[in-house]
Amino acid sequence: MSKIAVIVTNDVEDIEYTSPVDALKNAGHEVVTIENKAGNPINGKHGLAITADKGIADVSADDFDGLLIPGGFSPDQLRADERFVDFVKAFLLGDKPVFAICHGPQLFIQSGLTKGRTMTAYTTVRPDLYYAGAVVKDQPVVVDQNFVTSRTPDDLDAFNGSMLETLKRNA
Repeated sequence: MSKIAVIVTNDVEDIEYTSPVDALKNAGHEVVTIENKAGNPINGKHGLAITADKGIADVSADDFDGLLIPGGFSPDQLRADERFVDFVKAFLLGDKPVFAICHGPQLFIQSGLTKGRTMTAYTTVRPDLYYAGAVVKDQPVVVDQNFVTSRTPDDLDAFNGSMLETLKRNA
């Protein structure tokens, strides 16, 4: 099975972390949660407590088969750190599976690699993606090759299903 990196920090939308991570683990995939430093406590918007498995300085995209970016306020904070942006870029340039929900696609804007990609995101993020050159759709999930995006927690069933299907295709 695949080894999936999850980049996250404080104020992640709890269910946008737990639901995809549970779906991945239940399907037999290994999940590694990455933050600034291994062992760091991460607090979700609604009280979820997560502990970082690895620090961003200790990992490489080469160590993983795919990347998950949950939403909430976490992606906006992560995109201010060039190490996380470079990590995302490596997945996009390597055509590895990338999964982002809600505000997660904000990291793609920082990467400079949104032009021509088809995607969706939370309502307030979609115009930013459009101005960054993306083809933006307002639908529960958008799959553009190995690139899966979704809008809100209401779309998690479709997002998780597309995420797992993409990993199956890449196995």
